[in-house]
Amino acid sequence: MNKKNIMAVPKIYFYIVIAVCALGIIIGSFFDFDINVALANKTDIGAFFATYGSYFSYCLYPAAGMCIFKGLMKKGSRYRMLAWVVLVISYFMAVYYSNNYNGSKVRELFGYTAGESSTALSFLSWAFWVVLYAWVPFVCYRIFDDADTGKLIMTGAAILIAGILADNTNLWLKQVASRPRYKYLITLEDPVAGFRNWWDMVPYLAGSNDNFKSWPSGNMTIASMMFSLPMLADVLKKRSNAKNMICFVVAVVFVMIYGYNRIHMTNHFLSDVCFGTLITYLIFSVISTAFLKSRE
Repeated sequence: MNKKNIMAVPKIYFYIVIAVCALGIIIGSFFDFDINVALANKTDIGAFFATYGSYFSYCLYPAAGMCIFKGLMKKGSRYRMLAWVVLVISYFMAVYYSNNYNGSKVRELFGYTAGESSTALSFLSWAFWVVLYAWVPFVCYRIFDDADTGKLIMTGAAILIAGILADNTNLWLKQVASRPRYKYLITLEDPVAGFRNWWDMVPYLAGSNDNFKSWPSGNMTIASMMFSLPMLADVLKKRSNAKNMICFVVAVVFVMIYGYNRIHMTNHFLSDVCFGTLITYLIFSVISTAFLKSRE
């Protein structure tokens, strides 16, 4: 592991991401509501991206699973069962999270109505996600390098564990804050009166009410997983620092578009977006650094 790198890119980029998130939080702390008034405007293309954009992030789960699978298979036959179990779990995670967060849209696509339609349609919507991720492990098996099994296994494990931890941390913080979403506020007679800053927390007011789960952005937790893309590029058979940087730029662009989409679609405020990104990025940075350092 290059000690000057974090998540397979130079440390300077780590500090830049942290600084941008911090700046967004500061600006949002003063102008959250005004920014949403200026930018919020639901569109069909925005709704499409909000539903299917997370697909690219969730591809990281089966990719990470293949890292572990290929590393364990190289170690010998006694690890074969463990390798298959990890791969299946990682694949299931991608399908489960996609169906959990966006399954309702896909079920609508197949014409499923709960209590009225055939259960076969519900199964079909689940199978849709299964098929959608099928290419990932096959491609990754061909392009990942198993010469360094320790690095391969630790990279996959770091991505899987950090992803689970980030998602659950986000769910907990949403309950702690219970901040009203902008899309809920604009249904009130006085939206400004109902607005609360991110630090004006009312713990566990949200419960199961999605209208009070604005902070931090869960979708940005998902989108920010893309910052681990350079780590996967770093275990390719034909790897290079240039490829790592290209993956980092792709991640930055994706996260920025996703962040704008969350504000544009009236789901979140700027501070929600920046906190969601910051929390996930820090979790991935710490866990990946710890795992890859221990591999030495």
